[in-house]
Amino acid sequence: MDTSTELSSQERLQTRSDETVPAYPMDRAPRCPFDPAPELRSLDEGGPLNRVRLWDRSTPWLVTGYAEQRQLLADPRVSADTKNPGYPHPTPATRARREQARTFLSMDDPEHARMRRMVTGSFAIKRVEAMRPAIQQIVDNLIDQLLDGPRPVDLVQAFALPVPSLVICELLGVPYADHAFFQRNSSTLVNSGSSAEAGLEAQSNLVEYLNDLIGRKLASPADDLLSLLAAEQVATGALTQRELAVTSVLLLIAGHETTANMIALGTVALLEHPEQLADLRGTDDPAFVAGAVEELLRYLNITHFGRRRVALTDIPVGGHTIRAGEGIVLANEVGNRDQEVFPDPDRLDLHRDARRHVAFGFGPHQCLGQPLARVELQVAYRTLYRRIPDLRLAVALEDVRFKHDGLVYGVYELPVTW
Repeated sequence: MDTSTELSSQERLQTRSDETVPAYPMDRAPRCPFDPAPELRSLDEGGPLNRVRLWDRSTPWLVTGYAEQRQLLADPRVSADTKNPGYPHPTPATRARREQARTFLSMDDPEHARMRRMVTGSFAIKRVEAMRPAIQQIVDNLIDQLLDGPRPVDLVQAFALPVPSLVICELLGVPYADHAFFQRNSSTLVNSGSSAEAGLEAQSNLVEYLNDLIGRKLASPADDLLSLLAAEQVATGALTQRELAVTSVLLLIAGHETTANMIALGTVALLEHPEQLADLRGTDDPAFVAGAVEELLRYLNITHFGRRRVALTDIPVGGHTIRAGEGIVLANEVGNRDQEVFPDPDRLDLHRDARRHVAFGFGPHQCLGQPLARVELQVAYRTLYRRIPDLRLAVALEDVRFKHDGLVYGVYELPVTW
């Protein structure tokens, strides 16, 4: 592309009126609930960078190209700090919450790295692999209850949500008996339709709950992550008790919302692709199961509102220049369908090598909990379909309610029988 054409394209994208800039996010098509929104795919066909309009009428750059996403996510000139002007907040509620309390997700290095290091060890691969037998026991117990219970049953409430909730409660040392309380507040936080007031109230409820729990861990420590962090960080003065409570809210929510939606959504996808499900059900190869999980992560992409950043300086990328202070939204569901990286990308293929996907992000902010999520998904998928081989939807696919309004994509309920 010559310079004059590039400048013309840049100017065209920067001067479009609000009326011509498409609103973001876009709904996925009801008939193709696993694919990116059709309008999003159309934008990508015009190039890897486009302008979109958010709820506050700001018009950040939407990045759909796989290569451009990885470039920007690894670039230290791109900030995740939500305090920076131009940061593209997903909703009024998330903006209000992050003004009140930030976690390391909303920080840049070195502050981000310092805070993240406090919990990195607990999510390391070796530590998580040591939890695999306990995760297997949790999954087996829940399937026992499924088999002994009535049919049809909502798989979200009976299996997909309890698996990661029980695991993260065990890891953190949060009483599972309180799961209804923190799941209700966490649902408010991840619903894009929540008002700023509702989001702040839910966040405050969780911070106060965990602040109280950490206080009790300080007085009477146990063998769990919150007790360890309380002793190492709060008791030594490295963090205040409230700062640790805010970080713990992130761990608690991220630890169950994302994996729960992946278990349920992955089940729908596999039931709609019975030949793929048969391959997964019939294998004894742990490497195949691990690869199948990577493909499901690539194919489904539950990050529904994109990853958000803001440019700290002018950055040339994808034939354009993102100016300092301009917002950036990275649509990983389109990046993971890049034909150049994943041939025939719209086909679910559990035999594919999908390890280069960006479902967990890329760069310094790549998901901290991905080793734990991988083990949970491997155990859950592998065990559920083997122990209940004739599992099937109890309703038509078009009657399943998908979370088009969630910050995390998934299903609200999943009626199944066998």
